[in-house]
Amino acid sequence: MSRTKDPGVRAFLIDRAAQMLRARQPISLRSLVAGTGVSTMAVYTYFGGMDGLWKAMRQEGFIRLAARLSRVTMSEDPVQDLTSLGAAYVTNALDEPDLYRVMFDANFDLEDPQAADDTLHSLVHAVQRGKAIGRFRSNVDPLTLATQSWAIGHGLVSLVATGPLPREALAYGIPMLTALFVGAGDDPDSCPQSVERGWGRLLPEPATSRRRQVHDPQDTP
Repeated sequence: MSRTKDPGVRAFLIDRAAQMLRARQPISLRSLVAGTGVSTMAVYTYFGGMDGLWKAMRQEGFIRLAARLSRVTMSEDPVQDLTSLGAAYVTNALDEPDLYRVMFDANFDLEDPQAADDTLHSLVHAVQRGKAIGRFRSNVDPLTLATQSWAIGHGLVSLVATGPLPREALAYGIPMLTALFVGAGDDPDSCPQSVERGWGRLLPEPATSRRRQVHDPQDTP
């Protein structure tokens, strides 16, 4: 009789491999399971080998990202929602820094490429809603604008999670996204409020810090 696979073991091996990568520890079949009580055979049972493990790690990163994006509550303001989805992307990367590094390793194929495309499509849908109510120009390509907003979030979180910038630097997302959306046709007066609501709702500390720096009377000579 075949043994039932335990999804907990599968998730454990994925998380352990990601943590080892972050710590720059060499990963092999034996080092992965050393001291865990899990046998090397489990890697073959759940992934078919180490290459299958890398594919599963990439896939898991996008699965968790999709779950995070799905928890973003949509409003009547598509610009705010587009920004909120970007903020959710950033917070997911900060919460899952190990898997985040693996998600974009193109050396290994995804088990389900459509899952990655679906995460971007949620941003595309927000842009389409924005076009429908006149927030973006009619000639704006939804995929292009969604990709550009994704690139801003990806660049910022990469510099914070894996690079030299402090977490407070994420507040730069507000003026960067505002400039992008105004350039796509949004109203320069209402756009900053939409972006601040979307970005600040999921990243309250950076957004609040930025507003305090701009408006605090004590900063005035």
